[in-house]
Amino acid sequence: MPSETLWEIAKAEVEKRSSGSEGDGLEIGEKSVFFIGSKNGGKTTIILRCLDRDEPPKPTLALEYTYGRRAKGHNIPKDIAHFWELGGGTSLLDLISIPITSDTLRTFSIVLVLDLSRPNDLWPTMENLLQATKSHVDKMIMKLGKTNSKAASEMRQKIRSNMQKDHPDRELVDPFLIPLVIIGSKYDIFQDFDSEKRKVICKTLRFVAHYYGASLMFTSKSEALLLKIRGVINQLAFGIDKSKSICVDQNKPLFITAGLDSLSQIGSPPVPDNDIGKLHAHSPMELWKKVYERVFPPKSINMLKDIKDPARDPQYAESEVDEMRIQKDQELEQYKRSSSKSWKQIEFDS
Repeated sequence: MPSETLWEIAKAEVEKRSSGSEGDGLEIGEKSVFFIGSKNGGKTTIILRCLDRDEPPKPTLALEYTYGRRAKGHNIPKDIAHFWELGGGTSLLDLISIPITSDTLRTFSIVLVLDLSRPNDLWPTMENLLQATKSHVDKMIMKLGKTNSKAASEMRQKIRSNMQKDHPDRELVDPFLIPLVIIGSKYDIFQDFDSEKRKVICKTLRFVAHYYGASLMFTSKSEALLLKIRGVINQLAFGIDKSKSICVDQNKPLFITAGLDSLSQIGSPPVPDNDIGKLHAHSPMELWKKVYERVFPPKSINMLKDIKDPARDPQYAESEVDEMRIQKDQELEQYKRSSSKSWKQIEFDS
C-alpha cells in the first residue's frame, strides 16, 4: 500500500480541524465568547484579564467586540478568540441576535456575569438575559437544522455529553445548546452577607446552573480567583482542557463545572416545609424563583429603562455630530407641532 503524500497528510489535518460540517468553513481554532450580565458587574474586567491587557475598564455602551490570539506551536497558525460584550444589563436584549447567527452558532459560548453584591437585581437580570439568549439560540438551532441537520444534531449531542449517561438528573434538566458559564462577581462583598442570605443565593444559582447545564463559579478582585476564571474562559475560547475541580461550600467561592452537580446535592429550596405548599408554582424553576424573591424582592424600577440615552452621554461627545443632532431634534419638534395643528384643523373642519 503506497504511503501518503504530503498533500494527503495536509488535507487530512485540515479535515481533522474542521467543525465536522461540509462547506461551512469554520475551524475549531476560531471561537467566540459572548459576555452578558449585570450592569457594572465586571464583564469588561474579566475580558481584559483574560487577554492580559493592563488597562482600566471603560463602560460598555451597547455591544462591543475585541479579540485575542493564542499560539499553539512553531509555524502553526494562532487560534483566534472573538470576545463580544453586551452592555446595559437587560436594557439591550435585541442586540443579542447580532453576534449569534446560524453560521456562527457552533463556535459560540455564553458567559453570564451576575453581581452578587446586588441580590435584589440578580434574579430579574438572570431571568431576562437567559430567556432572551436561549430563545434566540433555539431559533438559530432550528434554522441551522434546515440547512445542516447533521451539525444541529451534533450540537445537541455534544451539550448532552457534559452530563454522564447514568446521571439521575439527565431527563430533568433543559441545558443550553451552546456552552454556558455563570459567574458571580464581587464575591469579596458577598462573603460578608448574612449566612442565611448567602445560602439562598448559592443554592438558587446552583439550581439554575445545573438546570441549564452551565458551569458556576464566583470571583472577585482576588488574583487566585481571577486566575481560575481566566482558565475557564481560555477553555471556552481556545479549547484548553476543562477543569474538573469542584467547590460547593457556601462559605467559599463556588466552583462547579457543568455536569458535576446534582439536584440531590443542591437540595430543596431554602424555605420551611410547611411553606412549600403555599407557593403555587407550575415548574421547579418557578418555585425557586418564588422562594428567592421572598428573601430578595426585585426592585420595582423597570430594569429595561436602566440605561440612559447614549447619544447624550458626555463620554461620547462629538461636537459636529452633536450640533447636527440638536438641529434634527429641533426640526423634529417643529414637525410634531405642525402635524398636531394640521390634525386639529382637520377635526375642526369635519
